[in-house]
Amino acid sequence: MVALSQSTIQQFFLKPSKPVNPLTFPQIPTIDLSKPDSKHLLVKACQEVGFFKVINHGIPLNFINKLETEATKFFSSPQSVKEEAGPPDPFGYGNKNIGRNGDVGWVEYLLLDVKPNSQRNIFVFNSDQHQENFHCALDDYVTAVKNMACKILEMMADELKLEQRNVFSKLLMDEQSDSVFRVNYYPPCPEVQESEIDGGNLIGFGEHTDPQIISVLRSDNTSGLEISLSDGSWLSVPPDSESFFINVGDSLQVMTNGRFKSIKHRVVANSKKSRMSMIYFGGPPLNEKIAPLASLLEREEDSLYKEFTWFEYKNSAFNSSLSHNRLGIFEKFSSKI
Repeated sequence: MVALSQSTIQQFFLKPSKPVNPLTFPQIPTIDLSKPDSKHLLVKACQEVGFFKVINHGIPLNFINKLETEATKFFSSPQSVKEEAGPPDPFGYGNKNIGRNGDVGWVEYLLLDVKPNSQRNIFVFNSDQHQENFHCALDDYVTAVKNMACKILEMMADELKLEQRNVFSKLLMDEQSDSVFRVNYYPPCPEVQESEIDGGNLIGFGEHTDPQIISVLRSDNTSGLEISLSDGSWLSVPPDSESFFINVGDSLQVMTNGRFKSIKHRVVANSKKSRMSMIYFGGPPLNEKIAPLASLLEREEDSLYKEFTWFEYKNSAFNSSLSHNRLGIFEKFSSKI
């Protein structure tokens, strides 16, 4: 990224955060997927927080390391080379601009299609060998992470006593699943040291919820991810490069009629260290109807949401600002006093 003027840098700053009350939220839920109580703990974390860390996940570390190495090569390329892979439409390389509504962040990214044999991820790399290595690493990683996400969703369905164990996971396994993969790179920004001393936070990626069903995040050992707590404060998530973090998406919140929570989160960058994260967003097919599952609605329990297709929600979500309550227009508002 090129050097910026101080006035330009100001648009990337947040106001100082409200301090976290340790009694409000003592720690991030950590779930060992190899333990017999993991199903119960998964559902508990989705209901209480909407965010958790999983360990003993079974994904080979060499899959993680290979993809991170190849992504690092790409983001270390000359700016002119990276820009030949953009602008994102919707897939490809992006820089600073996020979405269609003026949201900005101190971030570079690759947004990638994960459909089998997709031809939409053919980007310009330093060499044909680099491109081949990148796509091989991407395929191995995404396949493993998708399988883990489906396992987690099936464990949730078991714990919820749903008749169809694959009621959530089948949407990710569908050949038409609208799942995507994103690599975010947050470079250091030396010009911001003075503003950081004054208590400001450099926006890497602004606050938002994820619209899909489930998000699977892996980052390096640089901190930056924060989640929003019910009292309005932001909690920094301690990094752990060997584990995965899971977000409940808006669509899963709807399908569980609000039992599971889609939590707001953001990323703050800093002046000294770069950060890289890799996120698999598990989404349903575009024509899939999203609504609370009838089998979850208890007697006389009303649906909190109107039915919509993923295509409708995706269009609505991506045409609004990041921080907007994107589910708001699909909520049912009772006229009862």
